Amino acid sequence: MSHGHGTAEGGFSSYVEAVLDVLSADPERAVITDAEGLVTRAAEFRDQVYRLAAELTERGAGRGTTVTLLTGNTAEAVVARYAANLAGARVVGLYEGMSAPTMAGIMASVDCSLLLVDAQRHATAGELRRLAGPAGVPPMLSLGPCGSAGNVPEPEDVLAAAARRPALPMSAPVGSDDDWCIRHTGGTTGIPKGIRMTHGSYRRSLEQHLADAGDPPRYLACTALAHLAGIVADMTLYRGGSVVLRHGFEPGDVLAAIERERITHTWLLPPLLYQLLDHPDLAGTDLSSLTRITYGGTAASPVRLRQAAKVLGPVLYGWYGQSEAQSITEAGPGEQERTGFGGHLTVGRAMPGVEIAVRDPEGTTLPPGERGEVQVRSPFMMHGYWKQPELTAEVLRDGWVHTGDVGYLDEDGYLYIVDRIKEMIVVVGGHVYPAELEELLLSHPAIAQCTVFGARDEESVEHVHAAVVPVAGQRPSLEEIRGFVTSRKGRLYAPEALHLVTALPLTAAGKPDRQELRSRLSG
Repeated sequence: MSHGHGTAEGGFSSYVEAVLDVLSADPERAVITDAEGLVTRAAEFRDQVYRLAAELTERGAGRGTTVTLLTGNTAEAVVARYAANLAGARVVGLYEGMSAPTMAGIMASVDCSLLLVDAQRHATAGELRRLAGPAGVPPMLSLGPCGSAGNVPEPEDVLAAAARRPALPMSAPVGSDDDWCIRHTGGTTGIPKGIRMTHGSYRRSLEQHLADAGDPPRYLACTALAHLAGIVADMTLYRGGSVVLRHGFEPGDVLAAIERERITHTWLLPPLLYQLLDHPDLAGTDLSSLTRITYGGTAASPVRLRQAAKVLGPVLYGWYGQSEAQSITEAGPGEQERTGFGGHLTVGRAMPGVEIAVRDPEGTTLPPGERGEVQVRSPFMMHGYWKQPELTAEVLRDGWVHTGDVGYLDEDGYLYIVDRIKEMIVVVGGHVYPAELEELLLSHPAIAQCTVFGARDEESVEHVHAAVVPVAGQRPSLEEIRGFVTSRKGRLYAPEALHLVTALPLTAAGKPDRQELRSRLSG
């Protein structure tokens, strides 16, 4: 995949350069406040990026290479991503909740040449090293000082090495069609699918205006920077705003941070929004600075959204999107209540620059109100899957992303999502593919047959259920099965409910009947 080193094509400038230009205009401004309260100013952040980019370049990072980030919500994590992209490398983030074997598989699949680890993730890095053996892990560098883990030698502190360099401006040797990152989503094999996002599409996406995000925005990142929070952080910095980091989501901590830091904007999955609504500190917290909460990633509960609008005011903006297509629609205040035929809540209207078509299996575009597959064309969509041309050809056809979601548009262009063509279960933190989990469960000695399905609770949050026919004389427990799955696939895939059944109901086609199981067992 390497293109060799070179300069950017025809004056293209990357998102990193665009953000650094904004930071240079007001060098003394505070731009990042980390979870420990340490503030990084604009010029300091810019110079750290320049120094680290030069250091990484010298260590072989460049156009066509891959730098993997094993990082939490730290200022160093943002600096490292910017520096790797400025050096010309594509970045890959390893997410919380992935098992070490999955992480090792991803690194091998993306031809990783450097692994950067921050203080938050040294224990995981040690586990990766032990798992892969001396040949398996690429050179590992630490973002800041770290203690040695057991008998493993301490990785070199690359920030300390970079700090000895002058901060010299540089431009990224990339063109608009080069990948800036590969994002991983669930897959039906051991290694998740890698979604290729280009510099050009990402640079354009930063131009999207977020209504009511604040002027200037102060964004609270309380979900993983490796996911959507990192994208919103970039949009915030590009708009002249600042980012406040928390290590993770804890509702009391988030409420306190909004008041203390005068936060204007945050991004939450619906279940996290409900935790804020249910927290005893909510009533006594000053949320007057908060002008926007963006939510999305899973279906939202109509009842809870109405409650949120009542308690928080007109600050809610719902996003519907997909890793393959990025943001597709937005529903602003007053639009979330809009319902379609079956009482479905709308997910909003197409974002600027995004086209949506609902089509039947033959590719015919359907009129308003008729259900079909939601297909999307936009400047922000993926370039394809990493090294999976057949899969790319299946999902990207004639310039349209086939989302796999079933939905319909109304006369006014509002989109409603009805179901998924595939049985993917959307849980907090990612996606679970039933076939993948079933395959793993069948390797357990106490399980003879099984079917995995997702069931929504009263708040529309999906949970992973497993219906299991045990081997004669066996009665596996939920704890045992959760432990078995967690150690092999990570916490994300661990079932939340285990149903021991004598037989699995089958459809007319002879396949396990998930609908039947869902209605019988999850009521």
